[in-house]
Amino acid sequence: MYTSKVKMLYRPELLYSQGSFTSGSGVLVNQAGTVLAANASAPITSAETVDLRGKALLPGFINAHSHSFQRLIRGKSESRVMSGRDFWSWRGTMYHAAALLDPQDVYDVARMAFLEMVLGGTTTVGEFHYLHNAPDGRPYDDPNLLSKQVIAAAQSVGIRIVLLRSAYLRPGYELPPDPGQTRFFESAPQFLDNMEALRKEYPADATDVQLGVAPHSLRAVPLRELKEIAAWSREQKLPLHMHVAEQIGENEACVREYGLTPVALLGRENLLAPDFTAVHAIHITADEIELLANANATLCSCPTTERNLGDGVIAADRVMRAGIRVALGSDSQAQIDPLEDARELEYHLRLDRQQRAILDQIGEQTLVSRLFDCATVHGARSLAVSAGDLTPGSRADFFTVDRDDVSIAGHSGEDLLPLAVFSLSRSAIRDVVVNGRWIVRDQRHPLQDEIVSRFKELHRKLWGRADFL
Repeated sequence: MYTSKVKMLYRPELLYSQGSFTSGSGVLVNQAGTVLAANASAPITSAETVDLRGKALLPGFINAHSHSFQRLIRGKSESRVMSGRDFWSWRGTMYHAAALLDPQDVYDVARMAFLEMVLGGTTTVGEFHYLHNAPDGRPYDDPNLLSKQVIAAAQSVGIRIVLLRSAYLRPGYELPPDPGQTRFFESAPQFLDNMEALRKEYPADATDVQLGVAPHSLRAVPLRELKEIAAWSREQKLPLHMHVAEQIGENEACVREYGLTPVALLGRENLLAPDFTAVHAIHITADEIELLANANATLCSCPTTERNLGDGVIAADRVMRAGIRVALGSDSQAQIDPLEDARELEYHLRLDRQQRAILDQIGEQTLVSRLFDCATVHGARSLAVSAGDLTPGSRADFFTVDRDDVSIAGHSGEDLLPLAVFSLSRSAIRDVVVNGRWIVRDQRHPLQDEIVSRFKELHRKLWGRADFL
């Protein structure tokens, strides 16, 4: 990977900015990896020009919700014999896989997931991390060891990471301890101590590593401790993420414990706010949508995982009509493709409503620019990073696409965005730059062979075990 010691002017044939593509302009980037201008149209004597002839340049995608270690079970849980009939039985497969990973394994599988992300144009990942303890449930000498392994994996690949360290305090309301969750558990004081330690190690002004707070869910974090953790998070001015209303059973358990569904409870307790991201939020009512909208919260949808797990379909039209920003995440890594997640927001509604272009009927924004914002600027806001667009002062994070790739060949500048959102293949993505550093050139990452080889070794080691699943 390469960091420039001079200003760089990237000159593509087409540049995406402010909702459309323009020709004849480029992106000027300083030595610190910050965008100085996104409409530079003339040669700049103080800058080195990078000729991106035949390519279009777009801001990097933001993956707002990832569990990197779950990349290990992709394709291995697609039968009822292996993982049962629903989300709750699928968790057993995931828990068993998590139980066998040592710290090196955590690093290797995270690198594989992050490599796949950058090759697909993703430049920032929000890693919702809840794998904390040794397999026997005891903390490591450094309780943040596995958090640091995931951070190191991101740094190795070159993707920016927002480590959303997850609080996981109990198995669920009135549920007995589950051995599969033993690596997740901490007390609230332990969690806050460990967050404090991470804050000291990773400064708030770092450009490649940032932190956030992620109470796992109301089933895993009781209300009293949740309020304590949220108060600390807001004192530190960190983003606050939480699984909310992914499953009907989750809502029912919350009603049994508190008399309210998760969103209603969070609203009553004033926990919804602009820094709050509700992950999934599939099973919510019109009143709950209004609560999220009034709080100016973000919703993170994970359509490729939600369809894989049978979670349900988010009513994205009602959510967006209320003015709620929707970010996107790859979650269980069943598939890592931000544009696939974006288009599924629309496609799931088409199947459900038996109509087309449903999200095109909301306000003045076009369907395609709305979906592209979900994959970029809304995720950046959710993670509190200065990215997702190419405005002056933002991080120089972007990717290029080959204009002659078979998936978009024949386009004009006017129709490239709808073609990209609904048809772009990963084969079209050529280069990826993060913080002004080249991460991928001509579809190759400098560590790609090593990362894939290590992951294949891990895969053989674990799947070769008789007790793996």
